[in-house]
Amino acid sequence: MNENINFEFKSEDGVAIFKLKEKSFDASISGLVKAELTILLTAEDVNKLVFDLSDIEYCDSSGLSAILLSFRILQTNNGHIRLASPQKSVRTLIEISQLDRVLPIKETVQDAIDELKTI
Repeated sequence: MNENINFEFKSEDGVAIFKLKEKSFDASISGLVKAELTILLTAEDVNKLVFDLSDIEYCDSSGLSAILLSFRILQTNNGHIRLASPQKSVRTLIEISQLDRVLPIKETVQDAIDELKTI
């Protein structure tokens, strides 16, 4: 199991941006991502999050589970999430699982930030 994950977490105009800098978002790192997101979203008191998926080429159900965890954490604070820049295979998985109904997808990170700023 991978002991480290490569990610970036920053805030822009009151919107947090989490970018997972990994090619594969699967069971080998989903637990670490869940732990990091739990800490970041609660410690930073985040209520608007953009999950940047641009680097991810492969995602499985455990990766989606980590994204859903961040959605649930945000929900407890009346927060909002947007997924940004998924590659075709990741977008297809999200749409097939119908998670795009609760996890809106935006083409770019900037589109997601702009939308969240209006909420």
